[in-house]
Parts: sequence; structure tokens; C-alpha cells
Amino acid sequence: MELRHLRYFVAVAEELSFTRAAERMHIGQPPLSMQIRDLESELGVLLFERTRRKVTLTQAGARLLVRARNILAAATEASEEMRRVAGGEVGELRIGFTSSLPYTNTLPDVLYAYRRRFPGVHLQLREMFSVEQFDALARGGLDIGLVRSGVPNAPSGIAVREIGRDPLRIVINAAHALAGEPALNFADLSNEDFITFPNDAGTGLPMILRALCRAAGFEPRVVQLAREATTQIGLVAAGLGLALLPAPMECVRIPRVRYLPIAGDGAYFPVAVAHPEGEGSPLLRGFLNVLDEVTGAAGGALQEYPSLSPLFLPSGDSP
Repeated sequence: MELRHLRYFVAVAEELSFTRAAERMHIGQPPLSMQIRDLESELGVLLFERTRRKVTLTQAGARLLVRARNILAAATEASEEMRRVAGGEVGELRIGFTSSLPYTNTLPDVLYAYRRRFPGVHLQLREMFSVEQFDALARGGLDIGLVRSGVPNAPSGIAVREIGRDPLRIVINAAHALAGEPALNFADLSNEDFITFPNDAGTGLPMILRALCRAAGFEPRVVQLAREATTQIGLVAAGLGLALLPAPMECVRIPRVRYLPIAGDGAYFPVAVAHPEGEGSPLLRGFLNVLDEVTGAAGGALQEYPSLSPLFLPSGDSP
């Protein structure tokens, strides 16, 4: 029994006329009658009572009409669902992101635009350090990652492309003698205490802090470690030292805290999108299209910034 048999049967059952059903299905009446006889033969039942004056459904025919309509509706629904799957309109997309991205416009804007365009896609979001995202992408545990890391950190088979960059800020207590400066030179911070992430936290900020300090001629004096950026800001408010964090963290407003730019070229963290190399699934392509529309970052591999020394590029990931 084929779907076409059911379509022909439903047409005859609804029209109760082989002539009108043939016109409706755009075939000749003899071929239509043959299709119905083939269906009756396959099922081993009579579906219609035929006389010269009228056509009526048998009890078996009436029962089959209910089933046939359900089957054809399910087939249409399945066909539409497969079309939507092929178009990236339904399914699940697993997305990783670093902890500072919710404080930027990038992540909220991209997710908002994507959900409006693809409301049938379920998003599974995971906050992860970039190195964890790379590992998950390599193992197939993520479909796409929004990372704070450059090409050298990506495992083989993972494509990385820049979508933006954020400058770094010195987080300083408002009572500090330097808090009123428009910007800070690291050369002026040689006697300061610093708060940063532990080396095993999977963030590149301790390395960048060391690089900036060494470029200014000294080693940083780290007096406190904290795994959360917001904890570091709170410790700065308590007067325990200075912290180096991405500029989007400025939206965390705590009394007695200031966020100051780094003088000169400064240092930046790249924001990049990472995903397995290759064409990717329709879901992935749809997300990347929306991402590029929102960020204006289509094309190209991750680029280093002309104003940013390779010394300051993170070798790990960052908040």
C-alpha cells in the first residue's frame, strides 16, 4: 500500500464519484478505478459499493477513510519537519560561552536575534572557559563556542574566527592615589598588589598580567587569587589590590571601585567563534549567519590586532 493509493482513495471517498475524484486528482477515470481495485485487492476488502447511480463507502471503507486521513496528515507533517530540519529551523544547538560575554552586547544580541528567527531550535547554553570549550568541541560535546582565545590555542580540526575584541581595564579602589587618572601606565604599578585568577583556572589573564608587567620592567606581586571576576572586583573594593579584567566587566558596579583604561596601545582580548571545521550542519550554518549579521564579522580567520603585541595575546582562555 502506497501513499498515492491512499490519496486516490480519500479523493473518491470524499467526492463519492470516480469522475469528480479523477478530475480532482488530475488523472483519467480508468487509471483511478484501477488504483482503487489494486488497493482493495491488497487489503482483501471491498471499500466502495458501486452502482450506476451512486458510489458509497462500505463499513471497511469508512474505517479506512479515518486511518488514511491520519496517515496522510502524518506524512505531510513528517515531510514539513524534515524540510525544517534541513533548513536548520528545528533541533538542538549546544553553545559554549565565556563568563564575561553575558556582560557584553554580543551574546545577548546574538541569542535574541537567533531565537526570533529560529524559535523551533532549542538552545543548550553552557558557561565554560575557552580551553574547556575547545575540548568539548573536539569531543563533540559542543556545536559552537564563543571563546576568548586565538588560533594557536585551537585543537586540530577546530575553526576559529574573530568576531570582536574588548580592551582590558585596571580595576582599582576609588580611594587609591591613581584612581583619578584618565588611564594607567603599567610602569606606574610596579609597587602595587594584584588580584588575579589561579594558574589552573583555565584563563589567560594571569599570563597577560605577567606579560604587561614584565614589559614595564617588573614582576607582578600577586597577593590574592580568585576564580570569579566578580569576586576579584569585590576584593578590589575591599582594598586588597588591583585586578586586570576585560572592559565588559565595567557594568559590575560596586561602591569604591573604578575601571581605568591602560595607557598607550593597551591590551585587548579577542572574542572569537569556534566550531568544527567543514561545512557544518544546517543548525550551525544558521547560527553563524545570524552571528555575522549581528556582529558584522563575516569571513576570515582570527586576526591579531595591529596595536596588540603578540606578547600580550592569551595562550589560554579568559573570562
